[in-house]
Amino acid sequence: MSKLTNQNKPQNPLVLRYHRLMDAFSKSDDERDFYLEKTEGFIVYIDLGRSQEDLDSLEKALSPDRFFLIPKLTFYETKKIMEGFINEKIYDIDIKEKLADIIQSKEARENFLEFIYDHDVELEKWQQYYQERSRVRIIEWLRDNEFDFVFEEDLDLAPSLIEKVKQNLFIEKVPKDVATARQVLDARAKVYYSNEALNPRPKRGRPPKQVVRVEIEPQFTQDFYIKVPATMRTFLYTPDITNAASITFSSKFDSDEELRAKLRNTPKAENIVSLEAISKKLSSLSDLSKKVSAIESEKPLTKKLNEKERTLPKKKVMPASLARPKSEASTTSKQPSKPRRIIKDQQTPKKRSFLKRLVKKDDSKDEKKSGRNILKRARRIIKKDKDS
Repeated sequence: MSKLTNQNKPQNPLVLRYHRLMDAFSKSDDERDFYLEKTEGFIVYIDLGRSQEDLDSLEKALSPDRFFLIPKLTFYETKKIMEGFINEKIYDIDIKEKLADIIQSKEARENFLEFIYDHDVELEKWQQYYQERSRVRIIEWLRDNEFDFVFEEDLDLAPSLIEKVKQNLFIEKVPKDVATARQVLDARAKVYYSNEALNPRPKRGRPPKQVVRVEIEPQFTQDFYIKVPATMRTFLYTPDITNAASITFSSKFDSDEELRAKLRNTPKAENIVSLEAISKKLSSLSDLSKKVSAIESEKPLTKKLNEKERTLPKKKVMPASLARPKSEASTTSKQPSKPRRIIKDQQTPKKRSFLKRLVKKDDSKDEKKSGRNILKRARRIIKKDKDS
């Protein structure tokens, strides 16, 4: 049997699960605390539902040199993540404006997710963007606290070999396969402390040919922890998260499935009509109906007035020739008024045209007589016109 080193120091970088850390980072809030242990890499989860005795015994075991509190996502950081996604990944102007309005409102985090989950294209972009930002945030925090680590999701080693490495974490002398695996872990751990880990560069050259991806569920290894205190075992946080898409950005729901189920069962905010809105609409409709009835009641009155105007006799205007001058009107104004007779205009009959007076109906019977008669008639007409 090989012995543990006196210093009890790990002989290789910690093998951490990135998805598990991402879930802890997303769920850490005012009611839930998560601690990451530095020598073995296990996570301790504390919530307010535990008894006070358990919490008191746990606080005594949480030494600040060994356990590090996972930071909580502040309001400023959540808003910065949403704004970054809108500016970098959204190209539709209408969607961009809508999301910009949403993040300025109350419950911006939940309303933002509700809108994103209604748009499949934007949902895929969001999941990828959130994973990238969470990865950078986790690596920064691990680097600030000087963790020597690798992510199990980034390793190309066999699961059985990774389990051997975990079991021999504090042992110096190990088999060759474990020793070679440790070299791989050391080389990989240096990458997380490079600038490329925080600012991944896009690959240059021709893009690879598009091949249909066959999704295979990753096979994760078992957890081997040696130095977990007895009072802390019930607080261990060991969920098996195989896909980062199942981790939600929501502060109300623990998983993506719960959020989707809630969105499926609840109607959209656009379709929800409050009682106040209904009462306002009803009052406006009643006002409109009153206005319409008033207009309809005014219509018969206008009709009656028009009919009365038609039936009333029109005032007859005297011609200018018969009207008295002003001087006479002033002298006779003192005298008692006599009933005036309305004299109708003596309309002079209109003269017929020369041809109509010249030709008559009987002229067409006899041509000779008609010709003479027409000549005689023409002479008479000319004389009459001259005399008049």
